[in-house]
Amino acid sequence: MKILVTGGAGYIGSTICSALEDNGHIPVVLDSIVTGRVEFIRDRKFYKGDIADKELLKKIFEENLDIQCTIHCAALIVVPESVEKPYEYYTENVAKSLILFRNLKDLGCNKIVFSSSASIYDDVDNFMVTEISPLNPRSPYARTKYMMEMILKDMCEAYGIRGIALRYFNPIGADPKMRSGVHAKNPSHVLGKMVDTALGKHPYFEITGVDWDTRDGSGIRDYVHVWDLACAHVMAMENFDQAFSKSGEDSSYLVINLGTGNGVTVKELVVAFKNVYGPINVKEAPPRPGDVAGSYANADKAFKLIGWKAKLSMEQAISDALKWGEMRETIINYDND
Repeated sequence: MKILVTGGAGYIGSTICSALEDNGHIPVVLDSIVTGRVEFIRDRKFYKGDIADKELLKKIFEENLDIQCTIHCAALIVVPESVEKPYEYYTENVAKSLILFRNLKDLGCNKIVFSSSASIYDDVDNFMVTEISPLNPRSPYARTKYMMEMILKDMCEAYGIRGIALRYFNPIGADPKMRSGVHAKNPSHVLGKMVDTALGKHPYFEITGVDWDTRDGSGIRDYVHVWDLACAHVMAMENFDQAFSKSGEDSSYLVINLGTGNGVTVKELVVAFKNVYGPINVKEAPPRPGDVAGSYANADKAFKLIGWKAKLSMEQAISDALKWGEMRETIINYDND
């Protein structure tokens, strides 16, 4: 099956492409390479451009008549940056997705799998959220994901298309075959910073926020291996029709959490990292703009509808991230940036 993957040159998008290939499918990549990497394209069918470019999208579908589904990953994703640059985030994530969804509908692509985020959930007493838990996106980034979901939902209901929003929790690790991983020169997410600390690029790792109402004061997250996450997209695509029939919902739009079902605090992640790697210097710091206490997934619906559950351990994700971190700069040519 041939699948259009927007943002297919990014960390998660490129890993999804590898998972698609490993399962006998053909990814067609659309990426602007503003944040994605040409190193992740390899010999895949690739179109460089903007997701809102109607003529380019038309060309893609004319040259790939057998595209069956779109996996929409393209987005800006850094929470503190979204606080500083809300205009850019609303433009790139919301406005351009609106145009993309309309153009996909016009081109007859009626199946969309959307990369959403657990950051749209509100705090709940025990930190475990289901797909019907209350929402309260508290950063521009999170609000863009919420708005993108609402747009897709409304367009599904109005125009005869169907969409599945996969709400990611906290992706960590790298493709176990080392085909892709975190590519930012200075990673902003927690495990990337730990790896860079271990590699001597930072003098210490900062735990940002230690006064949350959690068991140890640090934020609580659901750390899911990026390969598990990628495989979930393959299963969502392969079981797309069945997911709707199994849902029992009279709807053209579904929401599915993607997480391990285990809540892990940042301090606990530090302990796990030290168990895998060894000691690193740690420093406590105030929360960053847009930070929240966090949550973890009830992932029962993912298993029920698409047969997916996380299989890889947090320790393997840490090990894969360390291995990728050691080789990242031999693969990524930052001199061309």
